Amino acid sequence: MTRIKIVVAGPRGKMGKEAVLLASKEDTFELVGVIDRKNDGKRLYDLDGPFAGLDVPVFTNAEECFQKVKPDCFIDLTTPEAGYLHTKTALLNNIRAVVGTTGFTKEQLNELSEICKEKQVGCIIAPNFALGAVLMMKFAQMAAKYFSDVEIIELHHDQKLDAPSGTALKTAELMNMVRKEKQQGHPNEKETIPGARGGDFSGMKIHSIRLPGLIAHQQVIFGTEGQTLTIRHDSYDRASFMSGVKLSVETVFQLNELVYGLENILD
Repeated sequence: MTRIKIVVAGPRGKMGKEAVLLASKEDTFELVGVIDRKNDGKRLYDLDGPFAGLDVPVFTNAEECFQKVKPDCFIDLTTPEAGYLHTKTALLNNIRAVVGTTGFTKEQLNELSEICKEKQVGCIIAPNFALGAVLMMKFAQMAAKYFSDVEIIELHHDQKLDAPSGTALKTAELMNMVRKEKQQGHPNEKETIPGARGGDFSGMKIHSIRLPGLIAHQQVIFGTEGQTLTIRHDSYDRASFMSGVKLSVETVFQLNELVYGLENILD
């Protein structure tokens, strides 16, 4: 059986550790290297974490990593700046990419998409790999056709760098496709503290909460006369994201373009 050779970026991060365990334990995967911002030249078992017995090389330079271990697929779970450079390097080397890093600009996404088209190589960028979160976004899109008043509250751990989350933005984009545009709230509404009403996306408000103890949570609250509807998803463990990562790795080989959002590869 031919196994998919995988490189993971960000192995010491909380999501990265889960991806390393997935790539090293899944029968159809083979972990052949990791990219870390330090520890260049070490072996994975030298790093702190659940890496005992993992005799895998650690690289700091993505180009060097890809040239030496020649992976089939690259998984990035790092930061927007590093993730963009890693993903671009992978695609330019004809390596398919699965990216859970959020915070890319529209210009960066467009550039990565053009590289995919030119190289005819697949890439999946997903704001959220939890299947339940993807269903939450789809259900919110269905409801937005009938409820034009809606607000999003997303809650994440206090180490998350981007706000609002990629999941919240993707949810708003999906709802905006079917929602009747409306500026919500009183027309003379005034914020006595700037930002109190959250960020604005086509009239919808998005609120970001950052607290220790949280992992990844979101609720979409709809309101109309006499009723409200709340759609909520909670990830209590980062292992919840790995089923989506596994599905994306298996699916990306069927693509020759960039796909943004896990919902686009679900049946």
